[in-house]
Amino acid sequence: MGKVTGFLEIDRQVHKYQPASDRIRHFREFTLPMSDKEVEKQAARCMDCGIPFCHGPTGCPIHNQIPDWNDLVYNGDWDNAIRNLHSTNNFPEFTGRICPAPCEEACTLNLEDIPVAIKTVEQAIADKAYETGHIRPYPPERKTGKRVAVIGSGPAGMAAAQQLGRAGHDVHVYERESRPGGLMRYGIPDFKIEKHYIDRRIEQMQGEGVTFHCGVNVGVDKPIAELLAEHDAVLYCGGSETPRAAGIPGDDLGGVHDAMPYLVQQNRRVGGEPIQSVAWPSHPIIAGGQHVVVVGGGDTASDCVGTAFRQGAVRVTQLDIRPQPPEKEDKLSVWPYWATKMRTSSSQAEGAEREFQVATLEFIGEEGQLTGVKCCEVDEKRKPIAGTEFVIRADLAFIAIGFAGPATAGLVGELDGQMKIVTDSRRSRNVEANDRDYKTSVDRLYAAGDVRRGQSLVVWAIREGRQAARSIDEALMGSTVLPS
Repeated sequence: MGKVTGFLEIDRQVHKYQPASDRIRHFREFTLPMSDKEVEKQAARCMDCGIPFCHGPTGCPIHNQIPDWNDLVYNGDWDNAIRNLHSTNNFPEFTGRICPAPCEEACTLNLEDIPVAIKTVEQAIADKAYETGHIRPYPPERKTGKRVAVIGSGPAGMAAAQQLGRAGHDVHVYERESRPGGLMRYGIPDFKIEKHYIDRRIEQMQGEGVTFHCGVNVGVDKPIAELLAEHDAVLYCGGSETPRAAGIPGDDLGGVHDAMPYLVQQNRRVGGEPIQSVAWPSHPIIAGGQHVVVVGGGDTASDCVGTAFRQGAVRVTQLDIRPQPPEKEDKLSVWPYWATKMRTSSSQAEGAEREFQVATLEFIGEEGQLTGVKCCEVDEKRKPIAGTEFVIRADLAFIAIGFAGPATAGLVGELDGQMKIVTDSRRSRNVEANDRDYKTSVDRLYAAGDVRRGQSLVVWAIREGRQAARSIDEALMGSTVLPS
């Protein structure tokens, strides 16, 4: 474990941020790194609990061995810390930046609201590994002669491709966009994760024998039947990108947009790419000098808020139909699970006005252009309360209420009638495959990540990619040494 009395002697400390007035002037990451000694002190707070809920099913989906690498960091053994971390997580520099850290919610010290700074330590380990040259290609000792195709290069596809490549298979990744990374590159703003971290991993994977084919939309440019004929197995990791329909009157007005085209467009702009793409065609959307309303209370909505501020929005209002959660949860009834409590993202802290328990009734406008958003208060059952209507001025509105499954064009459209689609309680339409072997109803076609489980976290995508890779390796070779 870390220092035996560390949790008693050392206060919790996490990364600090640049002031909001400074960070909204750029799209770069704005966390201020801690020194190695500060990180080692935070790792020393780990209690090495008898039952470490932090890396059980309630805490970390990929079962990071958190107490182990905390102890290694505390003792200054950073090299073995990254080896341990890589044994369960292909991309700790991703999760250390953008995972909401359910592991910290499950930490025993969270019973006292002072959990170990697990996410901070994880990011520090990964960043240190780059500095010391530990993250480099690890090609397989021998090749199996088997060919595997991976459709989609998001975190699930990347994790699966790396695992399969290291198992000795000839892996080909097909990506619809011009660069790999999926919505981790094009959907998550650079101020949360700069894209050179993705580029570094792509270079590592290419050094391990993985081949990336960008600008290939499987099901449109290349038939899935052709892909299946050329490979021994195909893994579909296309993600969940169809926006959930809001059904709000006036959503056809100029100035009303789904969230993802807006975020993708800005990420392409930051990355020096044309804002137009095959999947996300749109005219330029800029929030500079505008009054912006964001409908939705999740991470995507928060990303719209932060992006709008950086583009120079005059005012940003975020609407959430849910009631305002309590400042502090009841630990004894919730812990070690993720608690519903008042949380303020870094983007919201930059000046967003938040409205809770409010429904969006209508987008209103003049001459086809948005001018305002009509809202009302709702009761506990989310039913409108008569007489509480009000209008918020809006020049732009973004709808960020989740996703309803994979894109229907492309692979899903080509295999319509052959591939089973399951509709879950959120009315999302996902590809049907279990979480044991990840096989779809189409022979030799597997599915993993958001395309299978629905909109979820990067850490879940990595887990599913790793598990699907193990299933494919076992099916091709009769046995596998890949971890689950």
